[in-house]
Amino acid sequence: MLGQPTSRLESKLRPEEREGPVYKANKDAWVALVRDFRESLEKVRQGGGPKAVERQHKKGRLTARERIARLLDPGTEFYELMAFAGWGMYEEWGGAPAGGVITGLGQIQGQTWMIIANDATVKAGAFFPITAKKVIRAQTMALENRIPTLYLVDSAGVFLPLQDEVFPDQDDFGRIFYLNARMSALGIPQISAIMGNCVAGGAYLPVMTDVLIMTEGSGLYLAGPALVKAAIGQEVNSEELGGARMHFEVSGTVDFYEPNDEAALERIRQLIALYPPPRLAPWAEGRKEPREPLYPAEDLYGLIAPDGSRPYDLREVIARLVDGSEFLEYKGGYGETLVTGFARIGGFPVGIVGNQRLILKKKGRIEVGGVIYAEAADKAARFILEVNQMNIPLLFLQDVTGFMVGKESEQAGIIRRGAKLVNAVSNSVVPKITLILGGSFGAGNYALAGKAYAPRFIFAWPSAKYAVMGGAQAAKTLLELEVEKLRREGKEPSDEELKELYERIKGRYEETLDPRYAAARLWVDGILLPHETRKWLIRALEACALNPERKPFRTGVFQV
Repeated sequence: MLGQPTSRLESKLRPEEREGPVYKANKDAWVALVRDFRESLEKVRQGGGPKAVERQHKKGRLTARERIARLLDPGTEFYELMAFAGWGMYEEWGGAPAGGVITGLGQIQGQTWMIIANDATVKAGAFFPITAKKVIRAQTMALENRIPTLYLVDSAGVFLPLQDEVFPDQDDFGRIFYLNARMSALGIPQISAIMGNCVAGGAYLPVMTDVLIMTEGSGLYLAGPALVKAAIGQEVNSEELGGARMHFEVSGTVDFYEPNDEAALERIRQLIALYPPPRLAPWAEGRKEPREPLYPAEDLYGLIAPDGSRPYDLREVIARLVDGSEFLEYKGGYGETLVTGFARIGGFPVGIVGNQRLILKKKGRIEVGGVIYAEAADKAARFILEVNQMNIPLLFLQDVTGFMVGKESEQAGIIRRGAKLVNAVSNSVVPKITLILGGSFGAGNYALAGKAYAPRFIFAWPSAKYAVMGGAQAAKTLLELEVEKLRREGKEPSDEELKELYERIKGRYEETLDPRYAAARLWVDGILLPHETRKWLIRALEACALNPERKPFRTGVFQV
């Protein structure tokens, strides 16, 4: 067995195995997959393309990414969140790379800030439906983790052809201002800089923040000159109506007037330097000196098949993520298809719950890796109670096919015991971070803190697959439905037609399993490469540490 309850994890990977066919096959498959995702990300980061960038520069303005780069402390990294928002969506309108807005965590004057920057190279920074949802998700992260937030505003407002999908619902455009107000009430610092257009309803966003900066040539108004003329017949130019100098000298709306982007960015840094350091969560105050794992993260590419076709020991993954490869396993001999235990990541204490992917022989029966059995559900629920009692964060490592089915499982109370696990996850009050390594199917997604269960951050590897069930199973079910429909129409498909229909259905379904499909719709906050996972988890924990509040933990009616 890999690792003892109170000792460091000892990897079973032998040096000669790195030259073996399985390790090499896994690694080769990962190389192709990583290349594909890097190319996709590079495409996203081009925004509206070179011509749109040139237009921005001709106006004397920097692009959103250039602004962010100048804001950050030298030598620090921008942790971009939701980069794949809008991927493959709105093609009839020319697409919306990154959803038309850049969001992420950056270090400014030694402090962590959430940065939300409209990308004016994408449809002049107009808000598509996914743009509003992305801003709301970034604000929600900031609110839950008490992260100070910076808005770099350069937007033409709502994308009018899709206004009915942007404007009225609970998680649409208006929610942004609601969250501005809620964050302000909680004392979460918010700074805005208008560095271009800021029109219509979007004009409320910067005005609802603590500090408002505006650059020369920018415009802030509820209605632009053309709309004012159409509405009330008044002729007025942009500067008189809502220019930076007017708002600085006449309306009093703007706190700081700056001649250009560079001056505005420097002003932001000066202001941020005045904020006192935040009070940290109790679990973060005792942070230890981080220690690197004993084993290289690059091993992950050889240990795990990206298509999920081979079993692997989750402890091998944990050994490459946690400090010193030390893991205090909880109930290691019980409910073994879920691994639970304590570790430190970046010096922070965490409780870990993850799917074991080995095939296990247990008391005369075989348990399939990735499946949650009744005993495993019991163990994980009990562990989550313990972690909440200790008041430390929870890390979920998902590679789950679902709960066990069948007569024996039903008689063992799988529904009741699964409900207990879902209850514990739902009511858990400590910070939750979820990482999807492979499969995230059905109720297993729920039980291990999928998006619906409010993880503070949720990430996925490029190998992740996100759906009610796997492609092959779903395709067979959908094929049966399609065949029944054809038969009702008096058609009997041939074997060749059935095969072609199956492959077409399976291909269409599997397109939705791509993690970029999930990331496009904000079901995950980011797609991480395996060897970069540890630094992202540390950054996420640092962000979670900014919220010192501890809520009471209650489970309500709890199944026994």
